[in-house]
Amino acid sequence: MDITDPHCHCCSCEVLSSPEDAFNYLSDGLKQGEWTFGSWNRRQIDESLFVGTSMFDGKDTYIRIDTDPNHFLIYYHLGSDPDNLAARNMIRVVPGEVVQAGSKKCIVTLLAWRSAFMDDLRWKQLCVSHESQMFIIKSRIEAGGAALPGSTPLSR
Repeated sequence: MDITDPHCHCCSCEVLSSPEDAFNYLSDGLKQGEWTFGSWNRRQIDESLFVGTSMFDGKDTYIRIDTDPNHFLIYYHLGSDPDNLAARNMIRVVPGEVVQAGSKKCIVTLLAWRSAFMDDLRWKQLCVSHESQMFIIKSRIEAGGAALPGSTPLSR
């Protein structure tokens, strides 16, 4: 029996960081351009709206970030039209104490909901990309949100 969820994809990683530091990094619209394959070379449009270039098709992707710091929730509203964005991606940072991992760790969980217009190949691309992005997220947060030594910033 295949128990793969056709509507939502979820991936997580344990991060050696406070939940506050992880949340602050993941809420930063410019820093998000360092780890998301769908929106490189991130530019800020207004306080919560950003645009970047997809590594897959070279098109612009607009992102509006909506945060709930009390619950460590981040909603990413996405789309090609800045006036018509959908909240299809969400991150929840879970404090380490919640999962008995201690106060110096947290769990970063990325959820993505599938659009009804997304074919199977595009959905698989999104799922695999998000799983790969978790390694980048973990590394960047554990490095204090800074680019790796000797590298150049991926956005700005």
